[in-house]
Amino acid sequence: MNADARPVIKPIRNGVGAFAAMKAVFARDLKVAFRQKQDLLNPLLFFVMVVSLFPLGVSPEVSFLREAGAGILWVAALLSVLLSLDHLFRHDFDDGTLEQLVLQPQPLFLLVLAKTLAHWMLTGLPLVLLTPVLGVMVHQEGNSIAVLCLTLLIGTPVLSLIGAIGAALTLGLRSAGVLLSLLIIPLYIPVLIFGTGTVAAAADGASVGAYVALMAAFLVLAVTLAPFAAAAALRISLSNG
Repeated sequence: MNADARPVIKPIRNGVGAFAAMKAVFARDLKVAFRQKQDLLNPLLFFVMVVSLFPLGVSPEVSFLREAGAGILWVAALLSVLLSLDHLFRHDFDDGTLEQLVLQPQPLFLLVLAKTLAHWMLTGLPLVLLTPVLGVMVHQEGNSIAVLCLTLLIGTPVLSLIGAIGAALTLGLRSAGVLLSLLIIPLYIPVLIFGTGTVAAAADGASVGAYVALMAAFLVLAVTLAPFAAAAALRISLSNG
């Protein structure tokens, strides 16, 4: 048996609860991802490269990097998440696993939520963990780095959830990566604005409670609505395919 073979989704019985089904999908996606390590490393390497090359291409001055560092890290994280979104449903679509997911007795939106959570665990969370090191590289202060990590911890799941909708809509299309970017980037702008605004407020000594609460509201809204929209988009893409 080929060691690189992708594990398939086993039929989930009617008696199995929704949580158990989500757990099975989540565990399978983690197992598949660790068998395809290039898909894991590419967003992280891209994140590090963008942050590392930006001072060389623009300005290495400490004052400039201290002011623009949060924006650099946020934009790099946004683009890194965007880079990985095309693989969220693509491999399952190509090998027929996605059709099995749609036919499961459990609600599709819960299974989509499990896949999106796995995507964030493999992409968004590592970006958050790398942020303190890269924050020091762009001369961010300790308080700014802490607030930046907090905003990314709240914001990157929103990026994955919104991105799941775009990935589902563009599934099976030619040049899906370009179309995905055109669809998703405008929806990312509010998260980017408030994410960088929170860090700027912290650097100025202002209270960031309102900013954090608003970003948390974005997350709650995304968790509530995005899985339903992505599940509907998957059904449309599969019916058209």
